[in-house]
Amino acid sequence: MFVKQYGLALLMLVLSGIAQAVDIQYWQQPDGARVYFVESHDNPILDVRVDFDAGSRREAKPGVANLTAALLDNGSAGHDEEAIRNKIADLAISLGGFADTERAGLSLRTLSRPATREPALALAAELLAKPTFPVAVLEREKRRGIEGLKQRESNPGFLADRALRRLLYPAHPYGNEARLTATALAAIKRQDLLAFWRAHYQPRYAVVAIVGDIDRAGAEAMATALLAGLHNSGPALPAIPAVEVAAPALVREANPASQAHLRLGLPLIARDDPDYYPLVVGNYVLGAGGFDARLMQELRVKRGLTYGASSSVQPLEQAGPFVIALSTRKDQADTALAVARATLLRFIDEGPTDAELAQAQANLIGGFPLRFDSNRKLLGYLALIGDYRLPLDYLERYPREVAALTPAQVRDAWRRRVHPEALSTVVIGATATP
Repeated sequence: MFVKQYGLALLMLVLSGIAQAVDIQYWQQPDGARVYFVESHDNPILDVRVDFDAGSRREAKPGVANLTAALLDNGSAGHDEEAIRNKIADLAISLGGFADTERAGLSLRTLSRPATREPALALAAELLAKPTFPVAVLEREKRRGIEGLKQRESNPGFLADRALRRLLYPAHPYGNEARLTATALAAIKRQDLLAFWRAHYQPRYAVVAIVGDIDRAGAEAMATALLAGLHNSGPALPAIPAVEVAAPALVREANPASQAHLRLGLPLIARDDPDYYPLVVGNYVLGAGGFDARLMQELRVKRGLTYGASSSVQPLEQAGPFVIALSTRKDQADTALAVARATLLRFIDEGPTDAELAQAQANLIGGFPLRFDSNRKLLGYLALIGDYRLPLDYLERYPREVAALTPAQVRDAWRRRVHPEALSTVVIGATATP
């Protein structure tokens, strides 16, 4: 009780001061782009990131979103691949594309002095507005992608993750990455990348995040310049459909690996979910809290069935996955699966104890400042706030919401939202049938 009342109060006092010091400025440009800016003159560095609604959820052909982002810095109207590499080296900047399930774009780190900043900004704007997606480079990257996919497919953990994703999102865009195959990669053409870039890399879908050594006027000019060569055209992108929970399914596949890899999961949590905080904090108690988490206690500490067991939640715009993951000896797969299910059932029924919740709150709140203790980390949070339209005081609100939870609230959310009978299950490398 002392930890609950006084430890958390101290953590909140410390964190409140840190969070309040993050002055996030926001504005929207006439072209529709939304800009999030934090001014920081501690170091002569600028971190910039431009996110577009261009993640894998938007692709008609698996692999197109990632290849489009990957090739942004491999050729433009003014520079070929070698010239871009030389310019990046000469300026001593970091510049490149990125992509995930929901967003894709370009990130830049540069010194803030105009002699470096201005040419770096000009190059970034050129890569966004005038990519050429050279055929030779595309073919090379496709070969690399196919080789990388083959290597990952030799990993039973990857196979288990992919199989579960396919079960959870059989027809939904969130399953696009899991449907990627070597054949699909090989079939991608330059015109696929150009068409995807034209449709999705538009200012109205852009979130610009800027952190560092520049003032508001400079940040406004920078955001405008970054997107100056892009234009809004065509019909607006359709809304991403809501996730429909598929009927639970079981996949069991043989594998030569020494261990069986188990996954259990279901679509669960969105970024704007009213149960976001009790689900996230409850997940820490169940399986994200390391050795103190219930899954580790039941599966490893008490029974020695695994070296590691965990659970995770991935909030997305629509319902992202809740997943329990572990590996074990093949002859113990069914026992471990039964223990994992029983542990989840018990947690849903009982919820966290006072001590478990207090520990989760102390760890989540105490470690929260470390998530944005550098400009680069803070940049990621600005993009997150912008991508999901979170409140500007999110960094201050998070610890308050976590600290305010009670065991009853966590238990109630898990009872209402997590239905064990809806879990899909994957066992890669099992030797027996349950």
